[in-house]
Amino acid sequence: MPGMEKVKDGNIKVLLVDDEVGFADILAKRLNKRNMDVTPVYTGTEAVQIIRKQDFDVAVLDLKMEDMDGIEVLKIFKKAYPEMAVIMLTGHGSEQAAKEGIEFGAFDYLTKPCELEDLLAKIREAYSKKEHA
Repeated sequence: MPGMEKVKDGNIKVLLVDDEVGFADILAKRLNKRNMDVTPVYTGTEAVQIIRKQDFDVAVLDLKMEDMDGIEVLKIFKKAYPEMAVIMLTGHGSEQAAKEGIEFGAFDYLTKPCELEDLLAKIREAYSKKEHA
């Protein structure tokens, strides 16, 4: 039936924010190969600037970045675009900070390094919840 097509991953626009450039580039390539539309940025400042120019369905946001704290970026995202789902990436045993992120409106968090399939599933889940909100 027209209009009843299953959502294709290629429709999911993902903003990937991580100051580990190599990690972000590899992850973006791997997600793009799975038909997602991924835009990597490497600082919180870049992330805040790009969401003013482009729309994204889901943001994957590292908690620990040099220029801006991930929680600060999350607060800006949720204030400017409350409908955008945000998945936090955390490492260094900072799960408490990730839980704080959920209090500020993050959809969920994953611990780095995370399995690609886990991240894909989380992005799809966040997108699905956003679409049905």
